[in-house]
Amino acid sequence: MLTNKVVVVTGGAGLLGRRFCSAVAEQGGIAVVADADGAGATRIAEQLASQYQGRAEAATLDITDKESIARLITKLQKQYGRMDAVVNSAYPRNRNYGRKLEDVTYEDFCENVGLHAGGYFLVAQQFGLLFRKQGGGNVVNIASIYGTMVPRFDIYKGTSMTMPVEYAAIKAAIVHLTRYFAQYFKADGIRVNCISPGGILDKQDEKFLREYKSQCGEKGMLDPQDVTGSLLFLLSDASKYMTGQNLIVDDGFSL
Repeated sequence: MLTNKVVVVTGGAGLLGRRFCSAVAEQGGIAVVADADGAGATRIAEQLASQYQGRAEAATLDITDKESIARLITKLQKQYGRMDAVVNSAYPRNRNYGRKLEDVTYEDFCENVGLHAGGYFLVAQQFGLLFRKQGGGNVVNIASIYGTMVPRFDIYKGTSMTMPVEYAAIKAAIVHLTRYFAQYFKADGIRVNCISPGGILDKQDEKFLREYKSQCGEKGMLDPQDVTGSLLFLLSDASKYMTGQNLIVDDGFSL
């Protein structure tokens, strides 16, 4: 589906990001594993390159730093002559992220929104301008069901978990930024879409998992690979006339 397409995946060493990189390489693309954790990115890229004949490489990237993004773009332009897509899947946050509403400070709220939504904006802006110059490109943002629905707080009762208020603000912003960028770059041959996954399985509390699944269809919490089909569709020519759309993948949780 992605033969020889150069695809940058921010947060490429993360839980979702590394599976996205694997899917890109598996489908014939070149996955650029871009992550603030340079060592983690290198490890993932080496594993993929050995499995998929060199179709992955690592890059250290801070999505909140314009110069870091510019260095990556310059490097890849020299190396490949073009880039086909960027996937915004990084998950930056400060050490106080994830507190309950009453414990969130103004400073922490603003910092986390700036790191995450601001970082996605900066990546989409810089790659969008590059794509305009090269005559086309593709941006896929990773949002969340909690960018389109209110939290179901009952499923967190009896656990130490919550649905962070910053996360709701961030992911709602990403859904709308997707539409904004899609409209702004519509005449430039640039597509901008997003995916809103449901919860991703990552060693959560068993009580929470049971409560969450009771709101779903067959599976409940998703595995990272459950989201990759939608990503490959948006990255491929099968979706060439789609832009400004938000694909919800959640086993029915948000219904």
